[in-house]
Amino acid sequence: MGSGKTAVLYEASDILVERRIVHAAIDLDALGVAYLPAAAADGVLWENLRSICANYLRVGVRGLLIARALEDKAQLELCQSIFPGAATAVCRLTASIETMERRVDRREKGVLRRSYVARVAELNSILDEAQLEDFTISNEERSITEVALEMLARAKWI
Repeated sequence: MGSGKTAVLYEASDILVERRIVHAAIDLDALGVAYLPAAAADGVLWENLRSICANYLRVGVRGLLIARALEDKAQLELCQSIFPGAATAVCRLTASIETMERRVDRREKGVLRRSYVARVAELNSILDEAQLEDFTISNEERSITEVALEMLARAKWI
């Protein structure tokens, strides 16, 4: 949280649009905003993604950008199975804990603000341990365009 996944996703999509590269971009966190029984929550999120990807595949999209903090290998494997045949490149965006907490604190204005800010360090530790990324990019004190261009180049999109 607070590393800039959503901002970089949208900027990367805009860069691909400018270059007329067919793709789809999905902010997976936004796709799953709901309060569901714990047993159903993750399953519904992944089924929603599966439905959307089927639609994109049907119209010829073969490149997909997803913004999501993947916390374990099972989540990565689910993503890969939902969009079959696509090459996968996992990019981890990083910034200092202080920067990420500040970003989340500015972004979140509601009743769960404190818990979201507290989740930053917890999630960062989970991602450190999981080590699912193919590459890491610093998203601190850089323009969003610079970060998105680096991500697309390292993922071999451009």
